[in-house]
Amino acid sequence: MTTANQLLLKPLKRVERGLDAILQPVVFAAMAALIGVITLQIVSRVLFSAVGWTEEVSRFLLVWITFLASTLAFQRGRHIAVTFAVDALPVRLRQAARIVATLAVLAFLVALVVIGYRYMQVQSFQKSASLRLSMTYVYAVIPLSAAIMCWYALVDLVELAVDGERVEDSAP
Repeated sequence: MTTANQLLLKPLKRVERGLDAILQPVVFAAMAALIGVITLQIVSRVLFSAVGWTEEVSRFLLVWITFLASTLAFQRGRHIAVTFAVDALPVRLRQAARIVATLAVLAFLVALVVIGYRYMQVQSFQKSASLRLSMTYVYAVIPLSAAIMCWYALVDLVELAVDGERVEDSAP
Protein backbone atom coordinates (compact mmCIF):
# COMPACT_ATOMS: atom_id res chain seq x y z
CA MET A 1 0.00 0.00 0.00
CA THR A 2 1.41 3.38 -0.96
CA THR A 3 1.79 6.28 1.44
CA ALA A 4 -1.03 8.24 -0.24
CA ASN A 5 -3.34 5.24 0.12
CA GLN A 6 -2.37 4.87 3.77
CA LEU A 7 -3.15 8.55 4.38
CA LEU A 8 -6.57 8.08 2.78
CA LEU A 9 -7.47 4.90 4.64
CA LYS A 10 -5.99 5.75 8.03
CA PRO A 11 -8.76 8.14 9.21
CA LEU A 12 -11.45 5.85 7.81
CA LYS A 13 -10.03 2.86 9.65
CA ARG A 14 -9.69 4.94 12.84
CA VAL A 15 -13.42 5.74 12.77
CA GLU A 16 -14.15 2.09 12.03
CA ARG A 17 -12.10 0.99 15.06
CA GLY A 18 -13.82 3.64 17.19
CA LEU A 19 -17.26 2.35 16.21
CA ASP A 20 -16.06 -1.17 16.95
CA ALA A 21 -14.76 -0.08 20.36
CA ILE A 22 -18.19 1.32 21.20
CA LEU A 23 -20.30 -1.50 19.77
CA GLN A 24 -18.46 -4.42 21.36
CA PRO A 25 -19.02 -3.35 25.00
CA VAL A 26 -22.60 -2.28 24.23
CA VAL A 27 -23.42 -5.70 22.76
CA PHE A 28 -21.63 -7.41 25.65
CA ALA A 29 -23.54 -5.34 28.24
CA ALA A 30 -26.82 -6.02 26.46
CA MET A 31 -26.06 -9.76 26.46
CA ALA A 32 -25.28 -9.64 30.19
CA ALA A 33 -28.50 -7.70 30.81
CA LEU A 34 -30.45 -10.22 28.72
CA ILE A 35 -29.05 -13.09 30.77
CA GLY A 36 -29.91 -11.25 33.98
CA VAL A 37 -33.46 -10.41 32.89
CA ILE A 38 -34.19 -13.94 31.69
CA THR A 39 -32.76 -15.36 34.91
CA LEU A 40 -35.01 -13.02 36.89
CA GLN A 41 -37.96 -14.10 34.78
CA ILE A 42 -37.31 -17.80 35.40
CA VAL A 43 -36.64 -17.40 39.12
CA SER A 44 -39.67 -15.19 39.64
CA ARG A 45 -41.97 -17.63 37.81
CA VAL A 46 -40.69 -20.61 39.76
CA LEU A 47 -40.41 -19.10 43.24
CA PHE A 48 -42.77 -16.11 43.20
CA SER A 49 -45.31 -14.56 40.90
CA ALA A 50 -43.98 -13.61 37.47
CA VAL A 51 -42.44 -10.18 36.97
CA GLY A 52 -44.37 -8.78 34.02
CA TRP A 53 -41.82 -6.47 32.44
CA THR A 54 -39.07 -9.09 32.04
CA GLU A 55 -40.56 -10.65 28.92
CA GLU A 56 -40.80 -7.26 27.20
CA VAL A 57 -37.31 -6.14 28.19
CA SER A 58 -35.79 -9.44 27.04
CA ARG A 59 -37.55 -9.13 23.66
CA PHE A 60 -36.31 -5.54 23.17
CA LEU A 61 -32.78 -6.46 24.25
CA LEU A 62 -32.73 -9.38 21.82
CA VAL A 63 -33.79 -7.11 18.95
CA TRP A 64 -31.07 -4.57 19.76
CA ILE A 65 -28.42 -7.27 20.24
CA THR A 66 -29.32 -8.84 16.90
CA PHE A 67 -29.01 -5.61 14.94
CA LEU A 68 -25.93 -4.25 16.70
CA ALA A 69 -24.08 -7.56 16.62
CA SER A 70 -24.89 -7.84 12.91
CA THR A 71 -22.94 -4.61 12.37
CA LEU A 72 -19.93 -6.18 14.04
CA ALA A 73 -20.30 -9.30 11.89
CA PHE A 74 -20.62 -7.14 8.79
CA GLN A 75 -17.46 -5.20 9.64
CA ARG A 76 -15.52 -8.44 10.02
CA GLY A 77 -16.94 -9.98 6.84
CA ARG A 78 -18.62 -12.77 8.83
CA HIS A 79 -22.04 -12.74 7.14
CA ILE A 80 -22.83 -15.61 4.82
CA ALA A 81 -21.16 -15.21 1.44
CA VAL A 82 -20.67 -17.51 -1.52
CA THR A 83 -17.34 -16.44 -2.98
CA PHE A 84 -16.11 -19.39 -5.03
CA ALA A 85 -17.34 -17.90 -8.32
CA VAL A 86 -15.83 -14.47 -7.64
CA ASP A 87 -12.58 -16.00 -6.37
CA ALA A 88 -12.24 -17.93 -9.64
CA LEU A 89 -12.31 -14.73 -11.72
CA PRO A 90 -9.19 -13.00 -13.00
CA VAL A 91 -7.88 -10.24 -10.71
CA ARG A 92 -9.44 -7.27 -12.60
CA LEU A 93 -12.84 -8.94 -12.92
CA ARG A 94 -12.70 -10.06 -9.30
CA GLN A 95 -12.07 -6.46 -8.19
CA ALA A 96 -14.92 -5.19 -10.39
CA ALA A 97 -17.29 -7.87 -9.08
CA ARG A 98 -16.46 -6.99 -5.48
CA ILE A 99 -16.97 -3.28 -6.15
CA VAL A 100 -20.35 -3.97 -7.78
CA ALA A 101 -21.36 -6.23 -4.88
CA THR A 102 -20.30 -3.61 -2.33
CA LEU A 103 -22.26 -0.93 -4.21
CA ALA A 104 -25.34 -3.20 -4.18
CA VAL A 105 -24.94 -3.76 -0.44
CA LEU A 106 -24.51 -0.02 0.09
CA ALA A 107 -27.68 0.72 -1.90
CA PHE A 108 -29.62 -1.81 0.18
CA LEU A 109 -28.29 -0.36 3.43
CA VAL A 110 -29.15 3.22 2.42
CA ALA A 111 -32.67 2.03 1.60
CA LEU A 112 -32.81 0.30 5.00
CA VAL A 113 -31.76 3.53 6.75
CA VAL A 114 -34.55 5.46 5.00
CA ILE A 115 -37.23 2.80 5.44
CA GLY A 116 -36.16 2.08 9.01
CA TYR A 117 -36.34 5.76 9.89
CA ARG A 118 -39.81 6.07 8.35
CA TYR A 119 -40.99 2.97 10.18
CA MET A 120 -39.58 4.33 13.43
CA GLN A 121 -41.55 7.55 12.89
CA VAL A 122 -44.77 5.68 12.06
CA GLN A 123 -44.48 3.68 15.29
CA SER A 124 -43.67 6.72 17.43
CA PHE A 125 -47.21 6.99 18.82
CA GLN A 126 -47.21 3.39 20.07
CA LYS A 127 -46.16 2.53 23.62
CA SER A 128 -44.97 -0.85 24.87
CA ALA A 129 -47.46 -2.77 27.00
CA SER A 130 -45.55 -3.19 30.28
CA LEU A 131 -42.98 -0.42 30.33
CA ARG A 132 -45.00 2.23 28.45
CA LEU A 133 -41.81 2.91 26.49
CA SER A 134 -42.16 4.65 23.14
CA MET A 135 -41.62 2.10 20.40
CA THR A 136 -39.49 4.70 18.63
CA TYR A 137 -36.62 3.62 20.89
CA VAL A 138 -37.10 -0.03 20.02
CA TYR A 139 -37.24 0.56 16.27
CA ALA A 140 -34.41 3.12 16.29
CA VAL A 141 -31.91 0.28 16.07
CA ILE A 142 -32.92 -0.41 12.44
CA PRO A 143 -31.71 2.86 10.89
CA LEU A 144 -28.87 3.11 13.41
CA SER A 145 -27.37 -0.27 12.58
CA ALA A 146 -27.95 0.21 8.85
CA ALA A 147 -26.14 3.57 9.00
CA ILE A 148 -23.19 1.99 10.80
CA MET A 149 -23.07 -0.79 8.21
CA CYS A 150 -23.19 1.91 5.49
CA TRP A 151 -20.03 3.38 6.97
CA TYR A 152 -18.36 -0.02 7.00
CA ALA A 153 -19.42 -0.62 3.38
CA LEU A 154 -18.03 2.78 2.36
CA VAL A 155 -14.69 1.95 3.98
CA ASP A 156 -14.70 -1.40 2.16
CA LEU A 157 -15.47 0.38 -1.11
CA VAL A 158 -12.56 2.79 -0.63
CA GLU A 159 -10.26 -0.13 0.20
CA LEU A 160 -11.37 -1.95 -2.95
CA ALA A 161 -10.94 1.13 -5.11
CA VAL A 162 -7.53 2.01 -3.66
CA ASP A 163 -5.95 -1.41 -3.14
CA GLY A 164 -8.11 -3.78 -5.12
CA GLU A 165 -8.75 -5.96 -2.08
CA ARG A 166 -10.50 -5.49 1.23
CA VAL A 167 -7.87 -5.26 3.96
CA GLU A 168 -8.66 -7.65 6.80
CA ASP A 169 -7.83 -6.38 10.25
CA SER A 170 -5.52 -8.58 12.26
CA ALA A 171 -7.36 -7.66 15.45
CA PRO A 172 -10.47 -9.72 16.26
